[in-house]
Amino acid sequence: MHDNLLIIFTRKPELGHCKTRLAKTVGDKAALEIYKHLVQHTAKTSADVKAQKQVWYTKAIVDDDCWENSIFEKQIQPEGDLGEKMKFAFEQGFKNNYKHIVVIGSDLYDLQPEDITQAFEALKNNDAVIGPATDGGYYLLGMNALHKAVFEAKSWGTNTVFESTLRDLSTLKLKQLSPKNDVDYYEDIAGIPIFEEIIKTYQ
Repeated sequence: MHDNLLIIFTRKPELGHCKTRLAKTVGDKAALEIYKHLVQHTAKTSADVKAQKQVWYTKAIVDDDCWENSIFEKQIQPEGDLGEKMKFAFEQGFKNNYKHIVVIGSDLYDLQPEDITQAFEALKNNDAVIGPATDGGYYLLGMNALHKAVFEAKSWGTNTVFESTLRDLSTLKLKQLSPKNDVDYYEDIAGIPIFEEIIKTYQ
């Protein structure tokens, strides 16, 4: 059994329910296709990482999608805000005796396998690891024990999340990864050929 657990939060790609801030600029259809591409990128990026891998869906588990059943264990996120959902996933992971747990989302075009591997390596010599997002949030969080405060009293989706989380981790030995740009607005993908082609196709 792996000591490492990689938790991936995702949602079923549905028209009008994906990347709604991006959709205000590019339209619902283009936003949906961009999200599908991001999810496929995340599945490919995480597939070979040396860890047990869990995909947590917002509503219902999808058996026949890009998350191969032979690679990814599938779970359903509980009710609550993002913090409550992540806290529950970490709690379950530690109850199941994983020593190092990392969570990521499924909408980061810049994420590479070595970023996730680096996070697990960092947890061998640190209490926690975090990857700051350029919008003031974070794209990756890892811990060796459950620190509930990082999931509580946060204004999720705002530019205060990263700094607030740093305060919660201030007494721990923490490794920061390189900042990365997650995809919420058109400006986050402007000029990237694959996304410009998708937008062009659906306009």
